[in-house]
Amino acid sequence: MTAERTIVIIGAGVSGLTTGVALLEAGLPVRLVAEEAPGLTSLAAGAMWGPYLVEPRARVRAWSLASLRAFEALAADPATGVSMVSGIEAARTLVPAPDWSSLLPDFRICAPEELPAGFASGYRFTVPLIDMPVYLEYLLGRFHKAGGVVQRRTVRSLGEVEGASVIVNCAGLGGGDLAGDPGVRPIRGQHVVVENPGITEFFSEDTGLSSDLLCIYPHGETVVLGGTAIDGEGGLQEDPETARAIVDRCAEIVPELAKAPVIAHRVGARPTRSEVRVEAERHENGATVFHNYGHGGSGVTLSWGCAGEIAESVSTTAAP
Repeated sequence: MTAERTIVIIGAGVSGLTTGVALLEAGLPVRLVAEEAPGLTSLAAGAMWGPYLVEPRARVRAWSLASLRAFEALAADPATGVSMVSGIEAARTLVPAPDWSSLLPDFRICAPEELPAGFASGYRFTVPLIDMPVYLEYLLGRFHKAGGVVQRRTVRSLGEVEGASVIVNCAGLGGGDLAGDPGVRPIRGQHVVVENPGITEFFSEDTGLSSDLLCIYPHGETVVLGGTAIDGEGGLQEDPETARAIVDRCAEIVPELAKAPVIAHRVGARPTRSEVRVEAERHENGATVFHNYGHGGSGVTLSWGCAGEIAESVSTTAAP
């Protein structure tokens, strides 16, 4: 492919890096442009596979399954930061099994004695847990190894991107601004990382639409505790009161967490939209723009599925 047919990806979060890897490994040259690599929002993620309040349903199911298969394969290599972990998602009311439960072969209803006090229903299953700092460094290394180039700078408009016939908009919250799409909004998330007191299984509460989440994600020597989902807030400053409340909620499930030393605080703003946007359009500068943003809290879960769809489309668009 000639230089003037170079593909430029905007954004180096999990969506941008995964899309870059998919394109490079399809034999296409890629230049990635971002303020930070890896992106800060993705670094703040928990992260457990599972479609979380995201649409459109049919496409989300296909993207989620593709990512599940990719993570299952990656879990064979400890260096990726991906592991297959068993655990329980429970609710304090009777909650039906989620749509995606049929994708997991070991998904089952919990017996009452398996649930913590105060919980009325729950399910046990095994899914990928992703240690995001480790995983994003793995993705970045894989991107470089495949020949990808990273340029650190801020892109304020698609018109600034020169020398590309294909642009992939993976800019997260900024993706809406670049696309002239006012439908993207932040949902603030905060996590606390503590030393692992011996937890080997995850626990997650189905809290519905509450802004207060409860999740316990073990990653070897550490545990990520969550969390929050504050709609419309995008500030990234750590809130000590929120952090204490997160630890307290999680310690109700695992009392040992109350005294676990705190290692780090992570704050991010999930780029949320009524529907994930994965589609192409022609820009006025002549480039074909593939949009890949608006994943909300499911960016990791959808990452390989969305990347694969875009790589297939770009390969067709960029064919000689």
